[in-house]
Amino acid sequence: MTVKEAVLKSLEDFNRVLTYMEIYNHIIANHYFDFQGGTPTATVSATLSEFIKFGDTRVKRIKQKGGTYAYYLTKNEQNMGIEILTDIIETANVTDTSDAIILKAGKNKTYEERDLHKLLSSYLKNTGIYSKTIFHELSNSKDNNQIWSHPDMVGIRFLNLQTKVSQTFLKSINRSDTFKIHSYELKKEINNDSELKKAFFQAVSNSSWANYGYLVAFEISNSLMEEMERLNQSFGIGIIVLNANPYRSKVLFQPRYRALDFKTIDKLCKINKEFEKFIEQAEKLMTAEERYYKSTEKELDEFCDNYFENDTEMVKYCKDKHIPTE
Repeated sequence: MTVKEAVLKSLEDFNRVLTYMEIYNHIIANHYFDFQGGTPTATVSATLSEFIKFGDTRVKRIKQKGGTYAYYLTKNEQNMGIEILTDIIETANVTDTSDAIILKAGKNKTYEERDLHKLLSSYLKNTGIYSKTIFHELSNSKDNNQIWSHPDMVGIRFLNLQTKVSQTFLKSINRSDTFKIHSYELKKEINNDSELKKAFFQAVSNSSWANYGYLVAFEISNSLMEEMERLNQSFGIGIIVLNANPYRSKVLFQPRYRALDFKTIDKLCKINKEFEKFIEQAEKLMTAEERYYKSTEKELDEFCDNYFENDTEMVKYCKDKHIPTE
């Protein structure tokens, strides 16, 4: 493991907040990392601070009595006691765009657009969203315009209620409140106003059926911020800038919620078997009996796109795919 992976593994081992010293002691006790320097505790503390400083959404921190910080994994938040989390004072700031949009000019862009899918699926998995790539070339229609019918990726997030009573109660009132479906249109880069409008309205067309629609790009020109804000306010499509470290990706503009368009969902199920299978797997999880829930959840997870298991895999993937990391 790298020191970052050792920190993440230690946080994952506990369903509570930890100080940097507790994390350090756990790393040493479990032989997760062999510190070579003379200040290993400072290394752990600095690593944790970097997660917050660079907006890595995997880790959050709270300020404890006495002014010391404690840390925990974002994905564990819903399983932790509310009394622990009421004092959260700092998380990754998803609305801070000061360093979010960086056009990596002058690099050889040899990576493919679909190489970015694993970055996005890893980012989404960390936020509790199951995602799946939808290959438009596998659709029944041979019409070239079919690419404007469905998005590059779809995702679904389930409401994570902790008690059986609350789950049953919500389902009896309105089952649609137990999940939200997302749609994503991916682009390698958006350099000018013309490219922005083309990509944005493709996202509008492909996402009209979903609860939330997003345009996602790896590289976006700083000069387009004002126009992105105007389009977002007019049409409600969210915008995400994707990072080579997917956990540092940022939501620049939030999407507007809309009700599901079941006629369009039905159409997409007819023309694309992968989309139909995604909807089928999601429905199975929503209706699964409690004793079958874990196995059904695992089935959905295995059907969905792969995601990074650790940072070492992430770094190697970007290197192999020639994805710029700076």
